[in-house]
Amino acid sequence: MALCEVHWDHHIPLPKLTTLHAKITVALVALLCFSNSYDGDFVFDDSEAIVNNKDLNPATPLSNIWTNDFWGSNLSSNSSHKSYRPLTVLTFRVNYLVAGGLHPVGFHVLNIILHAVISALMIDMFAILIGGLAYNEEGRILNQAPKTSLLAALLFAAHPVHTESVAGIVGRADLLCALFFQLSFLTYCKAFHGGSDRDDRFSAQWIVVSLLLCAAAMLCKEQGITVLGVNAAFDVLLICNVNVYVLSQRLLLRKKPLDVSDLLRTGLFTRLALLALGGALMIYARWRIMGTGPPAFTEVDNPASFAESIFLRIVNYNYYYSLNAWLLLCPWWLCFDWSMGCVPLIKSATDWRIVWLLLLWCILIGLISQALCSQESQRRRTLTLGLVLLVVPFLPACNVFFRVGFVIAERVLYLSSAGYCLLLAYCLGHCCSYWTKHRRLLCVSLVALLSLYVARCALRSHQWRSEQSLFTSALSVCPLNAKVHYNVGKNLADRGNTSAAIKYYREAVRLHPTYVHAMNNLGNILKERNELVEAEQLLSKAVTIQSDFAAAWMNLGIVQNSLQKFEEAEQSYWNAIRFRKKYPDCYYNLGRLYADQNRHIDALNAWRNATMLKPDHSLAWNNMVILLDNTGNLGQAELIGREALKLLPNDHTIMFSLANVLGKLQKYKESEGFFLQALRINPNAASCHGNLAVLYHRWGKLELAKKHYELSLKLDPEAPGTRDNYNMLRRKLDQLKRNVP
Repeated sequence: MALCEVHWDHHIPLPKLTTLHAKITVALVALLCFSNSYDGDFVFDDSEAIVNNKDLNPATPLSNIWTNDFWGSNLSSNSSHKSYRPLTVLTFRVNYLVAGGLHPVGFHVLNIILHAVISALMIDMFAILIGGLAYNEEGRILNQAPKTSLLAALLFAAHPVHTESVAGIVGRADLLCALFFQLSFLTYCKAFHGGSDRDDRFSAQWIVVSLLLCAAAMLCKEQGITVLGVNAAFDVLLICNVNVYVLSQRLLLRKKPLDVSDLLRTGLFTRLALLALGGALMIYARWRIMGTGPPAFTEVDNPASFAESIFLRIVNYNYYYSLNAWLLLCPWWLCFDWSMGCVPLIKSATDWRIVWLLLLWCILIGLISQALCSQESQRRRTLTLGLVLLVVPFLPACNVFFRVGFVIAERVLYLSSAGYCLLLAYCLGHCCSYWTKHRRLLCVSLVALLSLYVARCALRSHQWRSEQSLFTSALSVCPLNAKVHYNVGKNLADRGNTSAAIKYYREAVRLHPTYVHAMNNLGNILKERNELVEAEQLLSKAVTIQSDFAAAWMNLGIVQNSLQKFEEAEQSYWNAIRFRKKYPDCYYNLGRLYADQNRHIDALNAWRNATMLKPDHSLAWNNMVILLDNTGNLGQAELIGREALKLLPNDHTIMFSLANVLGKLQKYKESEGFFLQALRINPNAASCHGNLAVLYHRWGKLELAKKHYELSLKLDPEAPGTRDNYNMLRRKLDQLKRNVP
């Protein structure tokens, strides 16, 4: 195996630290960069992957994480995203158990710690890739490039492009994948521990362990399988010391026949066969697990993959690569989402943006030529392995092997950035060796670069603390992104600022005229503001564009019901149920429609369906009790009310309705108990005080009736009927006082 003398290492203006001290330093820098995100909220994709994911709940069988995708949907479903990451979901579930619920602090803290550990382990990876593989007498890796590996690890720890993976909790998948990626690589290196005396000596057991760790990385995120490519490149270039330049000359120019006997003696082909077999088995298992095939993405998710011609697809894919490279080089313009018009397609060869992809390939070709053709072996190895670490982990996201569901995703650069940091450290090291007279200037430049990275990380991780700051920060980066405007609007609406939300929803629809979710949400707000005609137009357009949009059908039914278009509303509700079989809210609204039409049996059946689908549907239970009460079916109303309270023992609205029924049945003591229990839960309910006063009035407990009438009027002076009842009670009390001798 090759040991490399790194001649530029001592020129780098960093202190030469022991391995332990270097790892502690890097870990502390990583913690410093992202520590202010520890108390952030659940934001963006966290809602679906964590907050709404039933697989995190201890009540859900643990086996579900092995049959469901990352978002909690069954893998066999056609709507599944097919992201199979059970080990990541398992860590979320552990977080849930330890914290006793969905408390984001524990989730964020673990992400930050994982990044610190990964950054520290990068020192070992970089030391091997730059300086070669060697062990001391204690069996520890010898670092032949302590300053270069430290610099590369510091750059990795502080790179701002990692913010999404660290500050966003769903980035746990990238972090765990990177950790097992590193462990797989370092374990593969263990296979050659003590193997310098014989060329073919290696430990097959360690290679098998490396493959198992690769499988674990893949169970955290699909990108993990790419470690096999890095391991193979490491084996060829450093273990077998293959001169890529000479090999390419023999293959391309056929100057000499290729002699594979030396490679056979090293056992290279055996190891590559093991890697290939392990990789093939993992891919086969992954394909079988997916069940119904790959996920179906839309043009909105990845417009370049739907371009008219192959030429335009290739051009746009390469433009995406150049933008990813720019994010690594200058990570200032960061955005949580790059879809929906954020990156307009290149549609002709005259588009000036083609310059960027040409520049990218000029740089890559220059690096590749140096990696392959340089006479200096150290340069060849470092550049080649740096390029491998940069490119290979990015391959699953490059649209070459299959269509991906995004335009640009900062999180997929987490592993690739390690290759970039290695190449950058190499370039900075060479600059230091050539410009020895400007050592102080170079030292200041390095400190400035690292300080800039740390400051950008701190700012960006602060933006990830809440959805409001995250979504708003994207407006200046991607002003043409309809999803950015949609999310800003949704966040404003959730916080009660519907007037401002309307503005952003309208802009989202303007930028993307077929954005049905923006139309649905805008229609809902307009419905609440009683702007029913425009709401109906928007929702009708949404279901015309996407006929299976169940939520829009239900909301359209609500609007049509308000417009007294009862037949159309009923049809809209049934359309919603047709596209979403288990839709309790739609059955509830259908029941309200039937109640408005005095179709009492149909209303009761609809609400019963709602409670069967969702047993804790309080509104449906309460409406059944009220309807039966109003129609004189007091006995049945009592039964329904008691049944509801078995499922919802602390629901004060159902207690109130049941208490009214029991009062009419002259079960005064029980009625009083439910009224008082409801008031303990909600003591400021004026109607509850008022109805309890009526009960006492009927019961003959006049002083208690007076007390609760007064409490009701104090809480709501305009309460209908309460003032009249109170005045009637006062006249009766005055009469009783006059009759007392």
